[in-house]
Order: sequence, then structure tokens, then C-alpha cells
Amino acid sequence: MKISSQYINTPLKDYRVQVDWRSIMNYAAAINDDNPRYFNDESESGIVAHPMFPVAVTWPIMENLSHYINSEKFPIRVFATIVHYYEHLKIYRLIRLDDEIRIQGKITAIIPHRAGTHVILRLDAIDKHNNLVFTEYIGGMLRGVKCVGDGKGEESLPIRTILKNDDDPIWKKSVYIDKLRSFVYDGCTDIVFPIHTSKKFAHFVGLPDIILQGTATLAFAVKEIINIESERDPSRVREIACNFSGMVNPDSNISIQVKKKKETGNSKEIFFEVFNHENQKAIRNGYILLKK
Repeated sequence: MKISSQYINTPLKDYRVQVDWRSIMNYAAAINDDNPRYFNDESESGIVAHPMFPVAVTWPIMENLSHYINSEKFPIRVFATIVHYYEHLKIYRLIRLDDEIRIQGKITAIIPHRAGTHVILRLDAIDKHNNLVFTEYIGGMLRGVKCVGDGKGEESLPIRTILKNDDDPIWKKSVYIDKLRSFVYDGCTDIVFPIHTSKKFAHFVGLPDIILQGTATLAFAVKEIINIESERDPSRVREIACNFSGMVNPDSNISIQVKKKKETGNSKEIFFEVFNHENQKAIRNGYILLKK
């Protein structure tokens, strides 16, 4: 199969959602994050959603891309090979209870890759006052799909620093992923794909067992970094980014490792990686931007 880079800027149909208390609380519960900001509905300011919650908001689009791609000419069949490869969230404010959100999106980049073609969608979340809540750049690797023409749109992606060294971490934390975690994440977030819950499906695609959702692995890392580097204040998170590069099995430990911190006048950059139980990188090029 192949895809032309000329399909850059293909629009997506709008998606609308109203955020309720269950979805906010359930997302935090899915990653064992007991931060009261997500649960204490008696506080004067009300509850807010975890900074990773946007991935649950946009999942209905990703789950049904063939429906949301607003073009009759686009070769929808290429999405049969898609694997989540890249994530970059720009967070303008945390999602709040009863937010009415409209997601508008487009294909913002199509880039050749040695494994196939990297296709990146830009999804903008807009509230009822027409203000941006978050922007998600979500990249899927189309494995074995050839990119026809030069890549397009890479200049439209957010700029981030990529570390080039493997220095010892500033700090690290081991987190146990229990054997039911992928089921809990599936049920609490409605991010549903059988490779995370069905042994039969995992075996069918050549895996020895089910694997944890990539966004769950990332969310566990974000949780620990917020706790340690942001004094448990999720509202300071302005960007989250990474590449997904390896699998995490339930009933195993992951190692969250902060490699570098860089502080400026009003912000702090955190560079991190996550290793699985075989000491392979499950997440590389991890990046979080905190405001002070």
C-alpha cells in the first residue's frame, strides 16, 4: 500500500462532547492517581481532569478515523496498519466538569519513515467560548505503507529538544503494573482496542500476551513527574510529548527515569524515559513543560 504526501491538510469532521464527572474521576482512577484535584467535588474550584485526559476525549475520533476523515479520495485502507508512535499535547488549561468541547482537526504532516509512513493529525479542542483548551498532535506509523512524494508538514509540528545522551537519571521510580491494569484502563477511559485485553487477539498478531496501552504508560510517568516536580499541581503542565517505542506487559514493573531538567525564568522542562521490565525503552524522547 502507499499514501501520497499530497493528502496533507485533509480535514476531519468535527466531534463534540460534554465532559462529566465520571469520565474525569475514572481517568485518574485508571492510573491509580489519588490527587484530590481530580476527585474532591466539594472544593470551591471544583474538579479538573488529569493532563493526559485529552487522549480519552479524542479517542472516539481515532477509533473511527474512516468516519471522521472528510474526504472521499483519501485511501482509508492504509489505517489498517496504524500504530500509535508519537504524542504531543499542548495544554492551555485543564479540562473542567461540564466543559462543552468541540474537536476540529486535520492531517498536518505526512512523513516518510524507514518503517513506512508517519502520519500526524492535529486535533484542536475548543470550548463553548471559542477558546482553545488543548491541541493534540497524534502520530500514527503506517507500517509497510510507502510515502509517495517528499514528506510534507514536518515544519508544522511543535519544536522540542531531543536528548542525545544516555546519562544516568537524575531520579527514577519503579512502578508496578498489575495484571488487570489494561482492563481497568480500558473500562475507565473507553480507550478500547483488543490487543490490550484479548489474549486471542494478541496471539493472532504475534504477541505472547496482552500489552498495556501506550497512553497508560505515559500517564503513569506524567503522574509521577507531577507528584515530584510539580508539587502535585497538575495545572502547571503545559506540554507533554513522547515517542512510543516498546511494549509494557501487565504484571511487571516499569522504570520512570528523569534524565535532565532545565529551568528558565517562568518554566521548567523535564526530559524523561520509561523502561519496561526487560530494560527496553517503552517511551523515549519524553518531555514535559511545567510553568512555575
